[in-house]
Amino acid sequence: MLKTLRFGTRTFNQSLNTINRNFCTKYTKDHEWVNSLGSQKYRMGITDYAQRHLGDIVFVELPGNRKYEEGSPISTVESVKAVGEVFMPMEGSITKVNEIVTNEPELMNSEPMGDGWICEFESSKTDIFNSLMTEKEYEKYTENQ
Repeated sequence: MLKTLRFGTRTFNQSLNTINRNFCTKYTKDHEWVNSLGSQKYRMGITDYAQRHLGDIVFVELPGNRKYEEGSPISTVESVKAVGEVFMPMEGSITKVNEIVTNEPELMNSEPMGDGWICEFESSKTDIFNSLMTEKEYEKYTENQ
């Protein structure tokens, strides 16, 4: 029963993630996604594109809860074939990390833009968020890579 409820919750969350992604998710040239949660709060992780190029993710090092400058490396993602760094898309303070991915890094393989998120942060740099790529711009950007 509990597993069914958990699966049901994940399915529901995935639907909400898809809806939110269409309206308030932006993308970086380093292949991170950033979702606005409102009130200058954001959630971020790696994109499907990044996950496919890394391969099966086996380890995730999460950032510490502190302030980071734009472009600073905040996390490391290790796969069976490569190690990648995750960069802070704009100046801000990490407020929450997704501890689940340290125990279940495979979530970043199956749901990199859903339950496989890395961290949440606060930033007053809404102009930087607004300047990040839209989904269509990111798709075009990845076509040229």
